[in-house]
Amino acid sequence: MSGEITDFADEVLNEFVDRITDEVFLLIESDDEYMHKYLRLVHQHGLDSVNQWIGRRVKARFKLDNEQARQDDPESVLIQSHQKFE
Repeated sequence: MSGEITDFADEVLNEFVDRITDEVFLLIESDDEYMHKYLRLVHQHGLDSVNQWIGRRVKARFKLDNEQARQDDPESVLIQSHQKFE
């Protein structure tokens, strides 16, 4: 039983890790205060700098490793693509 549960949990968690950056940007989009702060930072530092920095922080916070692949069709409208993690 525990092997089956572990396999299921790993499957779900792997999917989550693949989408974690997109989920962070979706959270920003859905929260007025976060969106206001995000737009201010983009104005001050540029879109690429802000988005790349957020992606690096996601990787560092959760101690993730890069996959070879990128996600080129995220749900968030704030990003065009993002690094996938293992």
